[in-house]
Amino acid sequence: MVFEERNVWAGLIVSVLVIPAYIVIVLQQAASTPVTEIDWLPPMLWTIGVGIVATIVVSVVWGIVAGARDPDGVGRSDIRDRDISRMGGRVEQAFLVIAGLAVIALCAIGADLFWIANTMFAGFAVSAVIGSVARVVAYRRGLV
Repeated sequence: MVFEERNVWAGLIVSVLVIPAYIVIVLQQAASTPVTEIDWLPPMLWTIGVGIVATIVVSVVWGIVAGARDPDGVGRSDIRDRDISRMGGRVEQAFLVIAGLAVIALCAIGADLFWIANTMFAGFAVSAVIGSVARVVAYRRGLV
């Protein structure tokens, strides 16, 4: 597995763990508090921060293990990696645009900040997961 693919997997694994954690925290608050009064900002910021740090840690540890097994190929990238990264970025961008349009619509109707922020957060989360899945599929099946 090449350097870029390991990083994609690290991000995907962490995303699949931290995003549901945020959802659970918010739903626990929603059980006893009206949605518009939920204190969503600290859990959201912690989720983003933990996700970034955990992805870096997983990538570094995985890289060290891979480097011990194959010291020559640990950091190699080629044109295929660049093409897969670009394709994944396009997929991610499409979902971010959809989320951005949804946020604009929510702003237009005067929705509560909870809905606006969580719609954007969901857009980021979905784009990260779908973009990573697209990259993994491209690594496994190739670009068509």
